[in-house]
Amino acid sequence: MPTITFSLKDLQHLTGKKVSIEEVQELSHYGKGDFEGYDEQTDEVKIDFGDTNLPYLWSVEGFARLIKGILGIQKGIPKIKISKGDYQVVVDKSVVKYRPFISCFAAKGKKVDDYLIKQLVQLQEKFCETYGRRRQKVSIGLYSYSRLKFPVHYKAADPLSVEFIPLEFKSRMNLKDILAEHPKGKEYAWVLEGFEKYPLLTDDKDEVMSLVPIINSNFTGKIEIGDENMFFEATGTDEEAVNLAAVIFAYALYERGFELHSVEVKYPDRKKTSPDLKIEDVAIKNEQIKHLFGLELKENEIMRLLEKAQFEFENQKVKIPPYRKDVLHPYDIIEDIGIMYGFDKIEESQLQTFTAGSILRINEFIDKIREIVVGIGYQEVMSPILTNKDLLYKNMNIDDFGTIEIDDYMSETYSAVRSWLLPNLMEVLSKNKHVSFPQKIFEEGLVNTRKNDEIKEWSRIAIASSHDQSNYTEMKQVLDYILKCFGLKCDIEEAEHNSFIEGRCGRAIVKGKKLAYLGEINPIVLTNWGLEMPVAALELNLSELFEAVNK
Repeated sequence: MPTITFSLKDLQHLTGKKVSIEEVQELSHYGKGDFEGYDEQTDEVKIDFGDTNLPYLWSVEGFARLIKGILGIQKGIPKIKISKGDYQVVVDKSVVKYRPFISCFAAKGKKVDDYLIKQLVQLQEKFCETYGRRRQKVSIGLYSYSRLKFPVHYKAADPLSVEFIPLEFKSRMNLKDILAEHPKGKEYAWVLEGFEKYPLLTDDKDEVMSLVPIINSNFTGKIEIGDENMFFEATGTDEEAVNLAAVIFAYALYERGFELHSVEVKYPDRKKTSPDLKIEDVAIKNEQIKHLFGLELKENEIMRLLEKAQFEFENQKVKIPPYRKDVLHPYDIIEDIGIMYGFDKIEESQLQTFTAGSILRINEFIDKIREIVVGIGYQEVMSPILTNKDLLYKNMNIDDFGTIEIDDYMSETYSAVRSWLLPNLMEVLSKNKHVSFPQKIFEEGLVNTRKNDEIKEWSRIAIASSHDQSNYTEMKQVLDYILKCFGLKCDIEEAEHNSFIEGRCGRAIVKGKKLAYLGEINPIVLTNWGLEMPVAALELNLSELFEAVNK
């Protein structure tokens, strides 16, 4: 979750009010933030803003804007002025299939100091790493305006055809070498994986500004203390997200005293003025507020609360600030009404029905299984239900057998719902190679698989043993013992499964149902996980075993 740091004095300057550190702590809750401390010697405040749908709060300027609304210093949507600029960015058709969107503006008239540079870099990094999905969806660049000749050109170039000096380096490098040798190139090369050409920003003198989204030029892309004029750009694969980045930075710099100037972006098939400050509106009804909170609010009360949250309200329609793209439903706005009203002030409703809770029978059964496996010397681990397809299939040497993927994920690491558990155990083993052997671990949990439009959910348990004598027999003994505890036996048929060694893999059948795979892990899989010690493993469907036990 994004944690930001800033000077308390700076916050007081931006809000126009001498808020105390106690007030800052309380006010941070309005933005779903956790106050993490204040250092009196350095005047540094630290707040963790856990809501990744509100990236405007990842800067002291955005937090100050929120405070001004809450305290009534500023009502409704904050207004900023962007003058029409005589600047153009020309988007070449060569870049459209790689990273098609760009949003820009120029900021002038105020000298930057070291503190402001750090604040801008902080917002840039927080936005790109989280909302921008580690620069894949959105990346941001800031440049010294005085070193640029307009129009700016956004195009794609052959990796060996262009050379420039990347930020913090002293020698010229071609684009391919930057990905291989520059620290940022190594960190973000994956974003350009599979690209025949790389996105590039240059000015009209053909001076390279940036290898997008990797690294700026050390000449044009280095903001220094004393600079008065800056050029901002955001590029990416999602036009709305790219424009949001520009809007958030435009607000932040305007509130710092900069004069803002728009940029005309010339796409191959259209023109667009950037940034786009379009204000959208959403209709809400009093009945919806009453349904959610039980509150009977008059229209002037609703208006007052919405203005505190920096919305505007007229004729049952709410106007949304351009830096808020988290509003997808009227209830998103009504939630803000509740926050500004104070959830602690909403009266509790009496329970209308009374029920007695109890543990589901299958959960009691699963707990018995877990106790059995712990009893034979295995340690339980827990991992997220969200994962990614590389971990599920590529590393396990197996084809996708039905994955539920997240359409608008925040991190590629957590872009899919797990379809089986064994990959999680392999990941745990790969991170514990330094620990003594034998290593015996298991995990129980839910998995989900998709077949066409049908989604199925199962409770499963995966068990793995890693030491120099790990083998098929060991897993067969574990499975036999689990089944024996419930008075069951299984038949084993030879099975083909690319995650296991051919001829050392079996399918367990209980009462006519195929409930488990077990065997010795394929050396290819071991290599993919960087493991040198053999691993034997099994994965058992507990949902179907529960049915078999209760037949």
